[in-house]
Amino acid sequence: MKVALLAIGLLAIGFMGIAVKILLKKNGKFAGTCASNNPMLNEDGAPCSFCGAMPDEQCQKED
Repeated sequence: MKVALLAIGLLAIGFMGIAVKILLKKNGKFAGTCASNNPMLNEDGAPCSFCGAMPDEQCQKED
């Protein structure tokens, strides 16, 4: 029971941290969140499927 409560508490702290980051960021946006643009995940060097940026470029999509 202690382990379950500890796990729930740690998850709650993580979610609160993400919520604070969203509240403090301009327009609540995260910069460069293209997972397929990560060179460790995209070994083929293909462009990002979301915005078209190459692995060495910043995500260009603005919502």
